[in-house]
Amino acid sequence: MFDRELLKNKVVLITGGGTGLGRAMGERFLELGAKLAITSRREEVLARAAAEMGVGGKEVYYKSCDVRNPHQIEEMVDAVERRFGRIDVLINNAAGNFASPTERLSPRAVDAVLNIVLHGTFYMTLEVGKRWIEQGTGGTMLNIVTTYASTGSGFVVPSAAAKAGVLAITRSLAVEWAHHGIRQAAIAPGLFPTDGAGSRLAPTPELAEKLVNRVPLRRVGDQAELANLAAYLISDYAGYLNGEVVTIDGGEWLQGAGQFNELLDVTEEQWMRLAEMTRKGQSFAPGQNQ
Repeated sequence: MFDRELLKNKVVLITGGGTGLGRAMGERFLELGAKLAITSRREEVLARAAAEMGVGGKEVYYKSCDVRNPHQIEEMVDAVERRFGRIDVLINNAAGNFASPTERLSPRAVDAVLNIVLHGTFYMTLEVGKRWIEQGTGGTMLNIVTTYASTGSGFVVPSAAAKAGVLAITRSLAVEWAHHGIRQAAIAPGLFPTDGAGSRLAPTPELAEKLVNRVPLRRVGDQAELANLAAYLISDYAGYLNGEVVTIDGGEWLQGAGQFNELLDVTEEQWMRLAEMTRKGQSFAPGQNQ
């Protein structure tokens, strides 16, 4: 689909880049000519990922960093700039989430999500953005949010609040920093299974199946589909796209948005009865048994 030199010589920094969607994006960026820096808290995971991703002479640098710690962020960004001379693209991908009734959450549980997703993204954005402004180079920031950053969602309220904040950062800085040559974009993924995340959000096979059945396409996303979208959004071909969030979820959020979408469950016989009632001018109110 893409020219093999689409991202040639672009230096891309990905938080949470050693596993899951972060790694999938990184592998695709490398195939398209990028130079890659990955970071997360677990150095052993980063080292293994960098060794595997760097096969064939691809340039992959790693350094551990806790995005909740601004001092560690500064040291990590310094190290990336020493290695590659600059950073062209920042992917704010690091995240944490789990499902729970909100009333069962402790302040510590709330902070565990907010500190990684909202504060960590903001700290990374500030560190890299300030350098781009001082250097006069500009760059592109791509934030990974969620569909419920816009709609909200029960049982993942800290994540919904944090991702909504990240989306607000994306849209706000798209205006404020544009004259510095800094472009903002976001991706709102639907169901993209990754190691570990599925069990925290859908602890039983029955619940997992129910989540998939909410998707009009009746399947989960393939990581390559998201990686290809990300590659386009950080490329020069998307240079006029600024402040937008692109949803990739098989239509799942629209399924929940339409008041009558659940009529997909109506049988052919019930549709015939409804048509007959319509022809006779009959009607029913919600809650009536028909």
